[in-house]
Amino acid sequence: MSKISTFFKGGGSAGSKGRGGPSPQEALARLRETEEMLSKKQEYLETRIERELAVARQHGTKNKRAALQALKRKKRYEKQLNQIDGTLSTIEFQREALENSHTNTEVLKNMGYAAQAMKKVHENMDLNKIDDLMQDITEQQDVAQEISDAISNRGTFGDEFDE
Repeated sequence: MSKISTFFKGGGSAGSKGRGGPSPQEALARLRETEEMLSKKQEYLETRIERELAVARQHGTKNKRAALQALKRKKRYEKQLNQIDGTLSTIEFQREALENSHTNTEVLKNMGYAAQAMKKVHENMDLNKIDDLMQDITEQQDVAQEISDAISNRGTFGDEFDE
Protein backbone atom coordinates (compact mmCIF):
# COMPACT_ATOMS: atom_id res chain seq x y z
CA MET A 1 0.00 0.00 0.00
CA SER A 2 1.38 3.41 -0.89
CA LYS A 3 2.06 6.13 1.65
CA ILE A 4 -0.65 8.34 0.17
CA SER A 5 -3.37 5.70 0.45
CA THR A 6 -2.23 4.92 4.01
CA PHE A 7 -2.47 8.60 4.85
CA PHE A 8 -5.97 9.00 3.44
CA LYS A 9 -7.28 5.79 5.00
CA GLY A 10 -6.19 7.05 8.41
CA GLY A 11 -3.59 4.33 9.01
CA GLY A 12 -4.13 3.94 12.78
CA SER A 13 -4.98 7.21 14.45
CA ALA A 14 -4.44 7.56 18.19
CA GLY A 15 -8.09 8.43 18.87
CA SER A 16 -9.64 5.24 17.51
CA LYS A 17 -7.56 2.62 19.40
CA GLY A 18 -9.59 -0.28 18.03
CA ARG A 19 -12.89 0.96 19.50
CA GLY A 20 -14.46 1.59 16.12
CA GLY A 21 -13.71 5.31 16.01
CA PRO A 22 -13.35 8.28 18.32
CA SER A 23 -15.91 9.18 20.93
CA PRO A 24 -18.23 12.10 20.21
CA GLN A 25 -16.35 14.20 22.78
CA GLU A 26 -13.01 13.51 21.08
CA ALA A 27 -14.42 14.34 17.66
CA LEU A 28 -16.03 17.54 18.96
CA ALA A 29 -12.76 18.60 20.59
CA ARG A 30 -10.86 18.05 17.35
CA LEU A 31 -13.43 19.95 15.32
CA ARG A 32 -13.24 22.87 17.75
CA GLU A 33 -9.43 22.83 17.55
CA THR A 34 -9.65 22.89 13.77
CA GLU A 35 -12.13 25.78 13.92
CA GLU A 36 -9.76 27.75 16.15
CA MET A 37 -6.80 27.07 13.87
CA LEU A 38 -8.74 28.16 10.79
CA SER A 39 -10.00 31.28 12.57
CA LYS A 40 -6.41 32.25 13.39
CA LYS A 41 -5.44 31.63 9.78
CA GLN A 42 -8.36 33.88 8.71
CA GLU A 43 -7.12 36.70 10.93
CA TYR A 44 -3.60 36.27 9.57
CA LEU A 45 -4.80 36.39 5.95
CA GLU A 46 -6.97 39.44 6.64
CA THR A 47 -3.97 41.34 7.99
CA ARG A 48 -1.87 40.22 5.01
CA ILE A 49 -4.58 41.45 2.63
CA GLU A 50 -4.62 44.84 4.37
CA ARG A 51 -0.81 45.05 4.17
CA GLU A 52 -0.74 44.20 0.46
CA LEU A 53 -3.45 46.77 -0.19
CA ALA A 54 -1.39 49.37 1.69
CA VAL A 55 1.70 48.43 -0.35
CA ALA A 56 -0.28 48.76 -3.59
CA ARG A 57 -1.52 52.20 -2.54
CA GLN A 58 1.95 53.24 -1.45
CA HIS A 59 3.45 52.39 -4.82
CA GLY A 60 0.37 53.61 -6.71
CA THR A 61 1.38 55.15 -10.00
CA LYS A 62 5.07 55.56 -9.09
CA ASN A 63 5.94 51.85 -9.29
CA LYS A 64 3.17 50.06 -11.18
CA ARG A 65 4.98 46.76 -11.19
CA ALA A 66 5.29 46.62 -7.38
CA ALA A 67 1.67 47.76 -7.03
CA LEU A 68 0.47 45.02 -9.41
CA GLN A 69 2.51 42.38 -7.56
CA ALA A 70 0.96 43.50 -4.27
CA LEU A 71 -2.53 43.32 -5.78
CA LYS A 72 -1.83 39.82 -7.14
CA ARG A 73 -0.70 38.67 -3.69
CA LYS A 74 -3.79 40.30 -2.20
CA LYS A 75 -5.98 38.42 -4.66
CA ARG A 76 -4.23 35.14 -3.80
CA TYR A 77 -4.76 35.77 -0.08
CA GLU A 78 -8.43 36.57 -0.71
CA LYS A 79 -8.82 33.27 -2.56
CA GLN A 80 -7.28 31.41 0.38
CA LEU A 81 -9.57 33.33 2.74
CA ASN A 82 -12.64 32.29 0.73
CA GLN A 83 -11.51 28.66 0.84
CA ILE A 84 -11.07 28.87 4.61
CA ASP A 85 -14.53 30.44 4.95
CA GLY A 86 -16.05 27.49 3.08
CA THR A 87 -14.08 24.98 5.14
CA LEU A 88 -15.12 26.68 8.37
CA SER A 89 -18.77 26.55 7.33
CA THR A 90 -18.46 22.83 6.61
CA ILE A 91 -16.74 22.15 9.93
CA GLU A 92 -19.32 24.18 11.86
CA PHE A 93 -22.13 22.26 10.16
CA GLN A 94 -20.45 18.94 10.97
CA ARG A 95 -19.84 19.96 14.60
CA GLU A 96 -23.45 21.01 15.05
CA ALA A 97 -24.68 17.76 13.48
CA LEU A 98 -22.39 15.75 15.77
CA GLU A 99 -23.57 17.70 18.83
CA ASN A 100 -27.19 17.05 17.86
CA SER A 101 -26.48 13.36 17.30
CA HIS A 102 -24.75 13.12 20.66
CA THR A 103 -27.70 14.86 22.34
CA ASN A 104 -30.17 12.52 20.64
CA THR A 105 -28.14 9.51 21.74
CA GLU A 106 -28.11 10.71 25.35
CA VAL A 107 -31.86 11.37 25.27
CA LEU A 108 -32.47 7.92 23.85
CA LYS A 109 -30.30 6.30 26.53
CA ASN A 110 -32.16 8.19 29.27
CA MET A 111 -35.53 7.25 27.82
CA GLY A 112 -34.45 3.58 27.81
CA TYR A 113 -33.30 3.95 31.40
CA ALA A 114 -36.67 5.44 32.37
CA ALA A 115 -38.52 2.65 30.54
CA GLN A 116 -36.53 0.05 32.50
CA ALA A 117 -37.36 1.84 35.76
CA MET A 118 -41.05 1.91 34.88
CA LYS A 119 -40.92 -1.77 34.01
CA LYS A 120 -39.34 -2.51 37.37
CA VAL A 121 -42.00 -0.46 39.19
CA HIS A 122 -44.81 -2.21 37.34
CA GLU A 123 -43.25 -5.63 37.84
CA ASN A 124 -45.01 -6.18 41.19
CA MET A 125 -48.36 -4.88 40.00
CA ASP A 126 -51.02 -7.35 38.87
CA LEU A 127 -53.72 -5.98 36.63
CA ASN A 128 -56.40 -8.20 38.23
CA LYS A 129 -55.41 -7.03 41.72
CA ILE A 130 -55.58 -3.43 40.57
CA ASP A 131 -59.02 -4.00 39.06
CA ASP A 132 -60.25 -5.63 42.30
CA LEU A 133 -58.80 -2.77 44.34
CA MET A 134 -60.51 -0.19 42.14
CA GLN A 135 -63.84 -2.05 42.54
CA ASP A 136 -63.37 -2.09 46.33
CA ILE A 137 -62.64 1.63 46.31
CA THR A 138 -65.73 2.31 44.19
CA GLU A 139 -67.89 0.21 46.55
CA GLN A 140 -66.54 2.03 49.61
CA GLN A 141 -67.16 5.39 47.94
CA ASP A 142 -70.75 4.30 47.23
CA VAL A 143 -71.21 3.26 50.88
CA ALA A 144 -69.75 6.58 52.04
CA GLN A 145 -72.11 8.44 49.70
CA GLU A 146 -75.10 6.50 51.03
CA ILE A 147 -74.08 7.31 54.60
CA SER A 148 -73.62 10.97 53.70
CA ASP A 149 -77.02 11.06 51.99
CA ALA A 150 -78.68 9.41 54.99
CA ILE A 151 -77.15 11.89 57.41
CA SER A 152 -77.91 14.94 55.33
CA ASN A 153 -81.50 13.96 54.49
CA ARG A 154 -83.43 15.96 57.10
CA GLY A 155 -86.83 15.31 55.67
CA THR A 156 -87.04 11.70 56.83
CA PHE A 157 -85.27 12.38 60.10
CA GLY A 158 -87.75 15.09 61.06
CA ASP A 159 -90.77 12.90 60.27
CA GLU A 160 -89.76 10.19 62.74
CA PHE A 161 -89.94 12.50 65.77
CA ASP A 162 -93.36 13.32 67.07
CA GLU A 163 -93.62 15.88 69.79
